[in-house]
This record gives sequence, structure tokens and C-alpha cells, in this order.
Amino acid sequence: MKKEKKPNAHPAFEKTAIRVSAVSIAGNLLLCVFKLLAGLLASSGAMVSDAVHSASDVFSSIIVIIGVRIASKDPDENHPYGHERFECVAAIVLAVILLISGLFIGYTAARTIFSGETAEIAVPGVLALVAAIVSIAVKEGMFWFTRHYAIKINSGALRADAWHHRSDALSSVGALVGIAGARMGLPILDTVASLVICVFIVKAAVDIFRDAMNKMVDRSCDEKTEQAIRAIAEAQEGVICVDLLQTREFGNKIYVDIEIRADGQSTLEATHEIAERVHGAVEKAFPAVKHIMVHVNPD
Repeated sequence: MKKEKKPNAHPAFEKTAIRVSAVSIAGNLLLCVFKLLAGLLASSGAMVSDAVHSASDVFSSIIVIIGVRIASKDPDENHPYGHERFECVAAIVLAVILLISGLFIGYTAARTIFSGETAEIAVPGVLALVAAIVSIAVKEGMFWFTRHYAIKINSGALRADAWHHRSDALSSVGALVGIAGARMGLPILDTVASLVICVFIVKAAVDIFRDAMNKMVDRSCDEKTEQAIRAIAEAQEGVICVDLLQTREFGNKIYVDIEIRADGQSTLEATHEIAERVHGAVEKAFPAVKHIMVHVNPD
């Protein structure tokens, strides 16, 4: 039997996540102010709604920073398995905030449409169009930037923040269509665009919440990952086969329990070496594996 706990995430994980989140905060603050002013000056409800979305992204990035800092703490007496799940908590809080902001935008737009006040909707100015185009370009760039580092350090909270940027870019596309339509003689399209934005925001919130909850309840790794772990174990010298393989996601880390079959006539020392080889090979192939237990069954 082999049981070992790897040290907590490398400091680079925390530094990278915080640096990327700081860039997100700065970018979203500038975009929020720009879109809010453009929406007010150009009389565009869709652009004001888009500005609210960017403001929610600022709070999202702050939550990511808090969650990552806590998740990166070393194990202690009360948390012997570490704090990685706090990153999932951050993602859940982030999803709730996003959901509330989306529903508020949708409620405001629906109230305008069903109140019969659509005839009084002002036609948006050209500044709102410019703001929408700038927002699409900047937010799409921020999505790819954040997503790159989320994959690099395997951060669920950072990945959620990346999709916030993407949902903001998509909502800006909706705002662009609505504003353009309003300027072509259909002012109600600006309000309809706010409803479209609401749908994008709510969908992103639900997806983020579902992913975080799956990691909170010890969901197993995907089949491809488990097959790869099984193949690596069976490829080690002395392993006859894998009798049992169980995995679970713990925040951005993976826990593995594996039972292998080996020659029952081997010495304890030889059996221990087989378990060591399996343990080391799996950890080398999967850096996200924080804890692995190898149990040897006699053939």
C-alpha cells in the first residue's frame, strides 16, 4: 500500500490567478465606465445593461482573487486535505451574483415592453454603437487571455471568470444588433436586446454553478482521464492488471484510489516497489493528482 499527500499548489498558481484577475478588474472598470457613459449619453438601455454586466465582472474577479488565496493555503489541523474547495465556493458565489444581475436586466427590459411604453423609447446615438464594437473586441480578447491561464494552472474559478468575459462579449453583440435596429426605426429592439443579454448572463451563471457543484460533491474524473490512469498503471513492471480505480475531483485537484493485482509470491519489498512505480508514474502524467493510494492485491 502506498499513501502520500502532495504539497499544496505551487505559489505560481496563486500569483498567476491573481495577476490575471487584476488585469480583468482593470479592463472591466474601464469598460464599465465607458459603456455606462455611452449608454447614458446615447440613450441606449441595452448599453447601460451591458455596463451593469461589466460591473458584475469586476466583483467576479475580486471573488476569484479571494477564493484562490484561500484555496492556495497549505493544509492545517482543521483542513488536513487542503482548501481547494474554497475555489468552488468562490465560483458558486460568482454564479449567484451573475444570475441576480442577469435577472434584474431581464426584469427591467420586460417591464418596459409589457408596460406599453415602447413608443417613448429614445433612439440610441451613434456613440452606443461605437461602445458596443469596442466592448466586443476587448471582452473577446480578455476571454482568450483568461482562458489561456485558466487551462495552464487548471483553475475552475479563473475558467468561470473567462466565461464571464465571453458572455459579456456575446451580450455586447446583442446590444450592437439592438442599437443598430433601433437606429433603423425600431426603437424597441434596443430593449429586446436587453432581454437577449439577460438570457446569456443567466445561462453562464447556471453553467458555472453546475460545474462548481459537481466538484463540490466529489464527481469522478471523465472516462478518458480514468482510462489513461488505468493504462499507465497497467504498463508498470510487475502489474498484472487493475482491479479497481476510483477518482474524485477536489476543487482543481484529483484524488485517486487504485487497486492493482501483482504476484502473490513476491516479497513485501518487491510489492512495495511495484506500488511506488505506479504511484510515481500516475503523478508524473497527471500533475493535478494531489493524493493517490495504491493497494496491491495478490494474484
